[in-house]
Amino acid sequence: MKLSEDHIERRLAERKASGTYRTLKPESTLVDFCSNDYLGFARSSALKNKIQRELNSLPQALNGSTGSRLLSGNLTYTEDLEQQVAAFHNSEAGLIFNSGYDANVGLFSSLPQRGDTIITDELIHASIIDGARLSYANRYTFRHNDLESLESKLKQAKGNCYVVIESVYSMDGDTPPIVEILKLTKKYNAYLIVDEAHAVGLYKRGLTCALGLEDRIFARIITFGKALGCHGAIVLGSNLLRNYLINFARSFIYTTAASIHQIASTKMAYELLQQSDEVIARLTDNISLFQQNIKHNTAYPLLKSDSAIQCLLLNSSEKAKQMATHLQNAGLDVRAILSPTVPQGTERIRICLHAYNTVGEIFLLTKTINELINAE
Repeated sequence: MKLSEDHIERRLAERKASGTYRTLKPESTLVDFCSNDYLGFARSSALKNKIQRELNSLPQALNGSTGSRLLSGNLTYTEDLEQQVAAFHNSEAGLIFNSGYDANVGLFSSLPQRGDTIITDELIHASIIDGARLSYANRYTFRHNDLESLESKLKQAKGNCYVVIESVYSMDGDTPPIVEILKLTKKYNAYLIVDEAHAVGLYKRGLTCALGLEDRIFARIITFGKALGCHGAIVLGSNLLRNYLINFARSFIYTTAASIHQIASTKMAYELLQQSDEVIARLTDNISLFQQNIKHNTAYPLLKSDSAIQCLLLNSSEKAKQMATHLQNAGLDVRAILSPTVPQGTERIRICLHAYNTVGEIFLLTKTINELINAE
């Protein structure tokens, strides 16, 4: 026991010394420029009421699912929702997982086999990295959005090759050249998998649907905890892929299924999303308003992004924490993103814009940032 505690204390001391030690914080009362609630669904009274009415219409539903979906936890209601969500995203089929993390770990740990190859963008989400590590496949990364780097890795690939990207990157907010990547995957007979976690909402059905590319993509991951304001995720693809994951994805097989409340919440969120064109337009307008009013500074550049995620690169943990503190003191909930979440030297503040942010709130945000940068 003592040896274990010494090890824990040493690791924590190292993290504190590096300035990257993290603690949990209570919910914020500041103006939200931090959360992934891009369309405001998580705080939507309309969605809450829809969920309650839906649950009231299911009086025989249990509080919990009672087991895994392969045992006692499967519901016709859940399977019907999978078909509805798949159809909404123009996919043949889908399988719901309890979280986006579970979906990525399940997919990437089970699909690629020994002798196969996984090639991921270097900025891919941690859940994909963890899933790939659990597989027996060869693993490579390519430089962020760099087609030459990707092709060099494709030339080394063996077996079935899976190229993995995000349609909107969670820490940079930018988008990859998906059309060009598809040309390369076709050239080298590789399969493209796209995580759409941060794209759905801004792009109603996801960026791949907006571009009309969904039929050329092997699998997509859609999460419900960002713009949809709920929890969970779905892997979209063919019926064959769905059946494969039911039989081989350990994060699906060996976990208690989601409760009816979680599934009903997702169903109602999709109903609300179909009626949310005006909300999406407000989000788009707020992104433009922010970009028009932020002053560009070569020392602290704003990363190129057309999404709700806007990042100001400050290049050190200390400067990122200082700016975040100043913004919070001004009543704005903006958080510093530090290494190891991002590579050392790329520390930043990450600003998430929402449909519900007011013009005055965005003006205050940009004015405060501009003043802080000019004071440097």
